[in-house]
Amino acid sequence: MNIKTAATSSHSVGRQLMLIDGRRVASSSGREIEVLDPATGEIIAAAPEASAADIDLAVAAASRAFRQGPWKDFTAAARARILWRAAELLEKNAEMLTRLEALNSGMLLSLAGNMVAYAAETLRYYAGYATKIEGKTVNLSGDQRNIHAYTLKSPIGVCGFIVPWNAPITLTCLKIAPALAAGCTCVVKPAEETPLTALKLAELLSEAGLPDGVVNVVTGYGDSAGAALARHGGVRKLAFTGSTEVGKLIVQAATDNLKKVTLELGGKSPTIVFDDADMDRAIPGAAAAIFTNSGQICFAGSRLYVQRGSFDRVVTSMAALAKAMKIGSPFHPTTQIGPLISAKQLERVTDLIASGLSDGAELIVGGRTVGDAGYFVEPTILANPAPGSRVVREEIFGPVLSAIPFDDVDEVMQMANDSEYGLAATVWTRDINKAHRTAQRFESGCVWINCAFVNDPAMPGGGYKQSGWGREGGKEGLDAYLETKKVFALLT
Repeated sequence: MNIKTAATSSHSVGRQLMLIDGRRVASSSGREIEVLDPATGEIIAAAPEASAADIDLAVAAASRAFRQGPWKDFTAAARARILWRAAELLEKNAEMLTRLEALNSGMLLSLAGNMVAYAAETLRYYAGYATKIEGKTVNLSGDQRNIHAYTLKSPIGVCGFIVPWNAPITLTCLKIAPALAAGCTCVVKPAEETPLTALKLAELLSEAGLPDGVVNVVTGYGDSAGAALARHGGVRKLAFTGSTEVGKLIVQAATDNLKKVTLELGGKSPTIVFDDADMDRAIPGAAAAIFTNSGQICFAGSRLYVQRGSFDRVVTSMAALAKAMKIGSPFHPTTQIGPLISAKQLERVTDLIASGLSDGAELIVGGRTVGDAGYFVEPTILANPAPGSRVVREEIFGPVLSAIPFDDVDEVMQMANDSEYGLAATVWTRDINKAHRTAQRFESGCVWINCAFVNDPAMPGGGYKQSGWGREGGKEGLDAYLETKKVFALLT
């Protein structure tokens, strides 16, 4: 690859190296991956194209660090101090990380800044949990009066993490923070499109005092490096965020050694707006739920159900908001819609829009690509799509909204839950009883009432149905990296 072509971009980053066992290394084959700026389509960096051999090296390094290195002797308080220091370093380097995240992913600069801040808060949250890992004593249910019984918690071992491209630094920290708090070691495989902040994060973790080999970052393609990590016999726990299709392949690969798996997969999240909603909040809230990060969010509210009496008002108002959104560079302060991640994703999104129109949906606004450079598509609203059409059933991962009217609660709940996904849902209503009853009926791992995209590291996140296995965040996120051992002691 001629990396000099990146010189045409004012944001050129240059060649990158992986981190294995504390050393910066190229891939064993010497091959590289072009890293693009999605706003321009230009090459901004080159990252090593790791193979299974490189995954072997990284897993071996993580295994040595877990079993032989100094990490196994670190106290919980020492682990906590490293995570806390890492959070401070993220905040100290927030401007650099924010710009790098925006450049690599196409995320708006303001949103990238929020993501870096959330990543730091996640590290700090699990720093607090490192010293609060505990077992319990148990009163046995049988007649063994002279047995003292208790449980112990221990780190699960080497963990593999496969991270997507839509929120790289946040989702990397959401995985490594509980693993490190528990005492595990890690191999991180960032998305091939967005490796830059994961590599920088590894540097900051080393600066925070993390020993060599505890966190290794290996860049490469999902079907080679990612697949090798998923099936590796030395990995005891795997966490993956991405599509449901790939998640199923991860599960199959994990059967080789029955490694534990956490999956946060696709979504087709419903947003319900009742006639009694506060429309001044609901309309911009529903727009934010689908157009933030150009719809490239797993829990984006891509299905909008509006009670019939308010349907025209809501759709018309949202269309006006969509039409007024400024599309362009993530670095421009007035930009509201940035690029999609790649030409491949642009093709998928436009194909799904075309399929919705061919199935009879009405195009209210948008639907077209924008500009000659980069991967931009207009914020799009399709009204009254056919219930079985692809735009209603499939995750689009773009700024495309399907708007559908409904008459009563039972009808809309049936439609909202009629999906293979169950990641998130939103309800807008002034009736607090209706709000909470609706929240109980959603078949999803997250529900927002009269708000959208609120999140916190203390809250567990995950999906129902084909939106995933397990939870990340909160105490549940820590438990995923701990084994439980029961101990019986005879008292004489």
